[in-house]
Amino acid sequence: MITPSDNPLAIDVIHVMVRATQYIQREFTAQISSLDMPFQLSGPRLRLLSIVSEAGQIRMSELAARLGVAARTVTDFVDALEKDRLLVRIPDPTDRRATLLQLTELAEANINQALEQQAKIAEKLIENLSPEQRKQLLDLFLLLIEEKDLSNPCEENLK
Repeated sequence: MITPSDNPLAIDVIHVMVRATQYIQREFTAQISSLDMPFQLSGPRLRLLSIVSEAGQIRMSELAARLGVAARTVTDFVDALEKDRLLVRIPDPTDRRATLLQLTELAEANINQALEQQAKIAEKLIENLSPEQRKQLLDLFLLLIEEKDLSNPCEENLK
C-alpha cells in the first residue's frame, strides 16, 4: 500500500494515478451503461454523440481531431453508431468528397437526458473534492499532457 509522503517517487505517483483512473473509468462505465436508455451507451459513445450534438453537423476529420484520436477509430465508432441508428452520414454541400455526421431523431430525443445523467455520475465520482481541488487536479492533468501526442493512448480508451 502506498502512503502519502513529502517526497513521493515518480513511480508511486504513476501507480496511484493508474489505480485512480482505472477505478473512475470502471465506475463511470458501469453507471453510464446502466442508464435506462433506448440504446446502448458508454462514456466514449456519449462523448462522441455530445460533440456531434454540439456541432449540429461535423466532418469526421474534425470529430477525430476534437476527440484526439485517429480517423480510423472515428470511422469504427461512426459505423457502430450508424448501425444503432444514432448517427447519419450526409453529403457535405460545400465539398462533394466530404461527409458530415449528424444525430438521428432517436439520438436527438435522448442526448440531453444522457448528458444530464453523465454530469450527475461525474459529480458523484468526485464529490469529495472541493472546487479548488478539482481545478488543481484538472490543471495538473493538463500540465502532464501538454503538447504531448495522446492520440494513440486515447484510442484505447474509446473502445
